[in-house]
Amino acid sequence: MIKLGVNIDHIATLRQARGENFPSLLKAVAICEKAGADSITTHLREDRRHIQDRDVFEIKECMRTRLNFEMSACDEIVNIALKLQPYSVCIVPEKRQELTTEGGLDVEGQKAHLQEVVKKLQGKGIIVSMFIDAKENQIQACADIKANAVEIHTGKYANLFKSGKEKAQEELEKIKQSAILAKQNNLIFNAGHGLDYNNVSDICEIKNLNELNIGFSIIAQAVFDGLEKAVSDIKKILLNY
Repeated sequence: MIKLGVNIDHIATLRQARGENFPSLLKAVAICEKAGADSITTHLREDRRHIQDRDVFEIKECMRTRLNFEMSACDEIVNIALKLQPYSVCIVPEKRQELTTEGGLDVEGQKAHLQEVVKKLQGKGIIVSMFIDAKENQIQACADIKANAVEIHTGKYANLFKSGKEKAQEELEKIKQSAILAKQNNLIFNAGHGLDYNNVSDICEIKNLNELNIGFSIIAQAVFDGLEKAVSDIKKILLNY
């Protein structure tokens, strides 16, 4: 069964827009877990635009499932992760002006540094994943630095899907090949970014898929349907695979 990780960053975005103490992230966690989320994802960005340091520690303390901590590989955030000790981390690239993560991490281009970070995190019993594009050289680099998992960036697939399912087929095939390569290299295979209620089914058909991390589309749908139903509806799709 494909697991569902729910990213709650944009609930924090709404809170930070007015500098209030609501909506409550802890309440959001409880609702997501009740609705079937297998894990909760939060991204503590270097610019702290949504999730704040205190949030991740409070969430970990109250949750019943697993905390997946998205992070850059900068020293400050690595040190926070070592103190937090989440179930897993996903190392992502960051650009200060981006609206959201724009692509995968170049693991091949910074293997020495990332290998050191992976070793530190794994030393605390943390499962380490790399957020990468569906490219053979990047998967091999993840295996080389002894990461536990990869999370394939599905943003390009999601954008192509907007123009029709057939437009996304080439990118979907690349993701499928990535799943095969990940298995050959003993890497857990996850995916996420831009996935929603319309485009997720084809991704779910990929063999060896462990978990999908979905955030924005769930939070956006929650505006109309409520958070519990928004999570539950995605979970129902995943349960078919």
